[in-house]
Amino acid sequence: MYSIIEQGGAQFKVTPGATIRVPLIDAEKGAEITVDKVLLAADGENIKIGTPVIEGATVTAKVIDHFKDSKVLVVKRKRRKDYRRVNGHRQQLTRLQIVSINI
Repeated sequence: MYSIIEQGGAQFKVTPGATIRVPLIDAEKGAEITVDKVLLAADGENIKIGTPVIEGATVTAKVIDHFKDSKVLVVKRKRRKDYRRVNGHRQQLTRLQIVSINI
């Protein structure tokens, strides 16, 4: 059994027991959250596709922790003008463990 959900503007393929990294969610560590934007759900040979979401389908996940991703450097440069800028960014993420998929 697997499902495709939308969380934080991105789509993720999830299975029960899987761990995913999503953009920061405002929830405490150890809390259970419910994602109701289920785009597709498959159970063996039965596949449900939402238009755009499946009505009544949810995915329950547990917040494991909040962390920062590795640093991404943004470099700006213009040739022959002695113009160089380096800017760093670390995205804040949340690690979720999928508890169950409810179709």
